[in-house]
Amino acid sequence: MKNLVHALMAATLALGVGSALAQEWPARPIKIMVGSAPGGGTDAMARAVADRLGPLLKQPVVVENRPGVSNTLAADATAKSTDGHTVVMGVVTAHAIAPHLLKLNYDNNRDLVPVAFVGAVPNVLVVSNSVPADSVQALVQLARKEPGKLNYATSGAGSTQHIAAEMFKDATGIDITHVPYKGSGPALVDLIGGQVQMSFDTLPSVIGQIKNSKIRALAVTTAKRNPQLPNVPTLAEAGVPGIEMSAWYGIYMPASTPKAVQDKVHDAVNQVLAMPETRTRLEAVGAEITPMTQVQFAQFHAAEFKRFGEIIKKNNIRLD
Repeated sequence: MKNLVHALMAATLALGVGSALAQEWPARPIKIMVGSAPGGGTDAMARAVADRLGPLLKQPVVVENRPGVSNTLAADATAKSTDGHTVVMGVVTAHAIAPHLLKLNYDNNRDLVPVAFVGAVPNVLVVSNSVPADSVQALVQLARKEPGKLNYATSGAGSTQHIAAEMFKDATGIDITHVPYKGSGPALVDLIGGQVQMSFDTLPSVIGQIKNSKIRALAVTTAKRNPQLPNVPTLAEAGVPGIEMSAWYGIYMPASTPKAVQDKVHDAVNQVLAMPETRTRLEAVGAEITPMTQVQFAQFHAAEFKRFGEIIKKNNIRLD
């Protein structure tokens, strides 16, 4: 009985401390780490949230870009942060793909905790205007006529673009060559210039160039069409079923963060996502905003981690 009383007292004290900490937090500016360069999809998501989050939490919210190593440098820095005010705009590449391909300096599933899901955007099969193919099937036929001659660009090895392209190769039996870049920006420059012929980039990175007719969209890699590209079919509609790929984003915090602070961040981010101006800004780049509880986000994270592990193993995907 004495041990039970002590346990209850300790739990009550911890609850009180956590509540007090949440009331005091944030005590300084908040930093959102981003694992890609400015201008990419992850950066766009982070800035859309940061711009409205600061006034809600009554502290400046700044975005810090730390690109490289499949978006994991930002996650690594967040996992090891001790200031209590650093979070990361997590992306599927860092949290569900890279752990299966890289030896990381942190434990993705132990050192970070999913806090607030932000949304997801489709990958889009786009081709250079120099490619004489106006449909997915025409592109497949072209690739079969010239094995190994078509190059596909990605923002880096281990990205969703890389995984989607390898799945596409497996499904169609074509031989296309991977050309990894350090980010979507330089990859897009070469795609427009015709140095590479195709890409499975994320919609926020390419939608402007699609609408300006600098490149052509042949298909989206989601189960349904995207409202921003209503005339672009899904891959399944285009005759290549079984490939679904989207880049999803969410706020992760160090696992040591008190639950009361996690709750405060979760609630604040969801308030931001409910604002009409934020929804308009994100939907304009093709994002689908799907509110989740923190428990649902954790379950989603676990399911995606497992799914990509199976995809990578099945398709024998490597970084070399």
